[in-house]
Amino acid sequence: MDGIINCYKPVGITSFDAVNKIKKIVKGTKVGHTGTLDPAASGVLPICIGKATKLIDYIMEGTKGYAVEMTLGIVTDTYDREGKIISCNDVNVGAEEIQEAILSFQGNIKQVPPMYSALKQNGKRLYELAREGIEVERPARSVNIEKIDILSINENKVKFHVECSKGTYIRSLCFDIGEKLGCGAMMSGLERTFSGNFKIENSVNVNNLNIENINQYIIPMDEALVNFREIKVDDYFGKLLSNGVEIRDFNFLKGIEIGDYKVYNSDCQLIGIGHRYDKSFKISTLLI
Repeated sequence: MDGIINCYKPVGITSFDAVNKIKKIVKGTKVGHTGTLDPAASGVLPICIGKATKLIDYIMEGTKGYAVEMTLGIVTDTYDREGKIISCNDVNVGAEEIQEAILSFQGNIKQVPPMYSALKQNGKRLYELAREGIEVERPARSVNIEKIDILSINENKVKFHVECSKGTYIRSLCFDIGEKLGCGAMMSGLERTFSGNFKIENSVNVNNLNIENINQYIIPMDEALVNFREIKVDDYFGKLLSNGVEIRDFNFLKGIEIGDYKVYNSDCQLIGIGHRYDKSFKISTLLI
């Protein structure tokens, strides 16, 4: 059983709980998710099964979409409603100022990850340090906020939709917006609406999956990589590529642009993800 399920993770369970739910159904088969959602968050969580677990990094690279609720005037240690309240402040800013502050974060920005995150420092996860009362310096990382649509501003509650790159912390975005406005803010609600090609409208609640229906929700690996270019190779080159050989044949390389490709053999079987380098082509992820 190899493929991807476009799961919907409800509030109240971890991403690992969702994976374990699938593991119990597909006993003995490797299972992995493509990007953690906090227990308080819900939404799209693609889960890879079998050989598709080798595609996790490719799937995670896609743009993510989030429906966000932000509460102004409250700051917590986790930057969301699950944390301990650090401060409560009056919100003396108008809708126009709020809108201007939020939209100023569009584009390539530097973002400091929250202490309550799974990132590691010196072999220890940041949230473990945070629980011990230890705060360490975190280097700012470049992320891309592709688009923000403000949906509503109602007193201190703001709802907006974000499209962003992998690695963006929406909690940190809310915190930073609050800092810019001078009143502080926390993320009070989050739903992932899409992850790459996986959309919320086509997802299935992980709690509704069982041994009888799981097969009807499994998306084949090549369909999950719909945006990838593809090439078909003959038996000779198919065998070489499957054995890890780097192809430098000029006639083979002719017409293949630099980048990643889905590679099919003469039987139209997906054998892997290949990469065209400057002067060679090689399978980077073997799927057979």
